[in-house]
Amino acid sequence: MTLVDAIVELYRKTATELPEDVSRAIASARDNEDSEVSRSIMQTIIDNISLAREKSLPLCQDTGTPIFYVECDGNEDSIREAIIEATRIATKKVPLRPNCVDSLTGKNTGDNAGLNMPVIKFSKGSRTVISLMLKGGGSENIGMQYKLPDARLNAGRDLEGVKKCIADAVYAAQGKGCPPTIAGVGIGGVRDTSYELSKKQLFRRLDDRNDNEDLDRLEKEMTEKLNSLGIGPSGLGGKTTLLGVKAGAIDRHPACFFVSVSFSCWACRRHKLIIDNGEYKYD
Repeated sequence: MTLVDAIVELYRKTATELPEDVSRAIASARDNEDSEVSRSIMQTIIDNISLAREKSLPLCQDTGTPIFYVECDGNEDSIREAIIEATRIATKKVPLRPNCVDSLTGKNTGDNAGLNMPVIKFSKGSRTVISLMLKGGGSENIGMQYKLPDARLNAGRDLEGVKKCIADAVYAAQGKGCPPTIAGVGIGGVRDTSYELSKKQLFRRLDDRNDNEDLDRLEKEMTEKLNSLGIGPSGLGGKTTLLGVKAGAIDRHPACFFVSVSFSCWACRRHKLIIDNGEYKYD
């Protein structure tokens, strides 16, 4: 198997097989719902997950924007070339919906490859790990960024202010973005790094624990509080608006305090390709 072949398989797994931690969270949420409508919606989602895995078909007709985070020690150019080639192949083979269009002309490239498409971010690592998320357009559209202090929210430059931003973003989203969603929160940085940090949180497992005790408490508290809003699955009411909140923080300029909130729909499609001593492994 070549690297290109391995990335094509990564695309297939990501598009058709929901991670086990997300599947378990959805099943638990169904069991927690107490209305016929909300339980029916959650059961339909579970049936969709099973059917997609069984038949190796995409979980959703919107196969999203491919977002890659790559840890490696060199060979960035060759990995980038392999990802782009695999993207073109996977578009036909998986298949993936062609979702890359020229922003000025609206013309579709037809193969999900174009200027800065797919999105590829590199960082240093002792081994090569290629993480892929297929980010749906609906959940991408409901992301929000705040600048603290925020007079509208009566939110100051502290964690209480951050919580108000998260609550506002979830409330504004309502049933858009295919809830139950996952909220990724980026605290600090500059505008672009704050948004990037919020999206990175969506790569975390739902059952992990934040290393920062303050953020760990924030994640649990906001998940519980925001699920009490009653927005529910598909925005039609219920106990499960969010599958989870995941937050990270980075340093900032004294004059700037940004809070970014990115969302994943229930189909949080993410998998990893790990290259270890020439062997390809998936997680």
